Amino acid sequence: MAIIVMGVSGSGKSTLGTLIAEALHCPFLEGDAFHDDSAVARMRSGIPLTDEDRWPWLDRLGAAIGASVAAEGIAVAACSALRRSYRARLVEAIGAPTRFLLPDNDRQELARRLTSRQGHYMPPTLLESQLATLERPEPQEAALILDASAPPERLRDDALAWLRA
Repeated sequence: MAIIVMGVSGSGKSTLGTLIAEALHCPFLEGDAFHDDSAVARMRSGIPLTDEDRWPWLDRLGAAIGASVAAEGIAVAACSALRRSYRARLVEAIGAPTRFLLPDNDRQELARRLTSRQGHYMPPTLLESQLATLERPEPQEAALILDASAPPERLRDDALAWLRA
């Protein structure tokens, strides 16, 4: 199984994904590490990525997640996966059952997190474009929406309970 913690920048994807991977003793893949240099340069400059920018990134990340699942049986990744079409593309590239977790934050908390974050290429100015792009998971998707105002350990425990159910 693949577990993808999704959402906009600053939502806590990496924190939650790392905690879940540690609890499951499985690999954690950071989606940001799979962007090519030109995409990182665009984002660093405050230019939102287009679908055409995202497809190769999603394919690279999906293949890496699929390889980890094939080798380990389970893997966790952090990836924005903002649109349903992006999630479908990932599922196809992974080739294994995939579950999505969305830590849900309000706009003000996301902005606070982004402005206080150091050393990341994603500027707070791109938050609005990400929120505009986000298509929240629908009931038929294999996804859980979590209230991200809870402590990360609580989110981890709620996610693990859902995954085991």
